Amino acid sequence: MPKIIVIEPDGTRRELDAPVGKSLMQIGRDAGLDIEGACDGAMACSTCHVYVEPAWVAKLPKMGEDESDMLDLAFGVTDRSRLGCQIVMTEELDGLTVALPKNTRNALLG
Repeated sequence: MPKIIVIEPDGTRRELDAPVGKSLMQIGRDAGLDIEGACDGAMACSTCHVYVEPAWVAKLPKMGEDESDMLDLAFGVTDRSRLGCQIVMTEELDGLTVALPKNTRNALLG
């Protein structure tokens, strides 16, 4: 089974099983990580914002306009920012490494 590595805001590195077809947001939530996903993956918030490690950025599918618009609502967006709900695991993403931001903004709460 593919694995992902998640770096928590305090620097703790966690290696997680990453079933093919599940989103990074779902995998993180199932593992008890602090990745809110307030909209349950409907791309209506930015609470599953992650930073993709540089070596992996080009290996992900291109970001769509809707995802880019939602990232405008997130804190600390960089050129490595993505929404975890939009990263769906494949065999090719085995070893994907992402970091969780220190803060998120839940636009659903206003």
